[in-house]
Amino acid sequence: MKGTFIRERKKIKLKNPILITGLPGIGLIGRLVGRHMIEELSGKKIAELYSHHFPHQVFMTKKGGLRLIKNKFYQIKGKKNDIVVLIGDVQAVSSVGQYEVAGAILDYCEKMKINTVLTVGGYSTGKIEKKNSIYGATGSKELKRKFSKLGVVFGQTKGSIVGAAGLIPALAKLRRMNGICIMGETHGAYVDATAAKNITVLLSKYLGTKINIKKLEKKAKMSEKVLKKIEEEIKKHSVPSPEAGPPEDVSYIR
Repeated sequence: MKGTFIRERKKIKLKNPILITGLPGIGLIGRLVGRHMIEELSGKKIAELYSHHFPHQVFMTKKGGLRLIKNKFYQIKGKKNDIVVLIGDVQAVSSVGQYEVAGAILDYCEKMKINTVLTVGGYSTGKIEKKNSIYGATGSKELKRKFSKLGVVFGQTKGSIVGAAGLIPALAKLRRMNGICIMGETHGAYVDATAAKNITVLLSKYLGTKINIKKLEKKAKMSEKVLKKIEEEIKKHSVPSPEAGPPEDVSYIR
């Protein structure tokens, strides 16, 4: 196999569709959000994306078969808008691959008449926060206005957005589409179900679609218990050095 291509499972028509991507990244926030939406809103698989830019490996199935690494598109029917959710095993492993895969995703969006693309990622601070903010970055004044009203913070992040979470909405603007990256504030070193829960609640309000978050709340509580233990261990074993300066803020987005 050479190249990047999308295999459609069936021909469908979408009503005022919006794309939401939940690919693996920091804290696996996007992946958690995407999978949860598909499960809770009865998403149906409509297409699969394959690429030679994905890692050179395959998964072994429980029945003894083989499965190629891929990204998957699911359709969720809504009252005002159909939602297309993109999830996947991995992201492309090179810069060239990231651009090629992002381009293929946007080609598919144009074909399906999707004009708004929303990516979900994590904003890593390297700290354990008591309250997790949700940040946004966009080239669309309309989306900035709408998400600001929902409590998303703009202009307070720094650094760069690595991977699909940044490329897809940025490249979407070149095609005259509306694009935005929504980032959950997170430590960055663990799977963050709390940040995923917060973003799911946000998307529920934006989409005007009720999404049950009980499963995410359960995962979030388990994560918080683990974090408390980690925090306690850090306090026990940390010895401040008189020569050490103030800690540097670390931020990384994906």
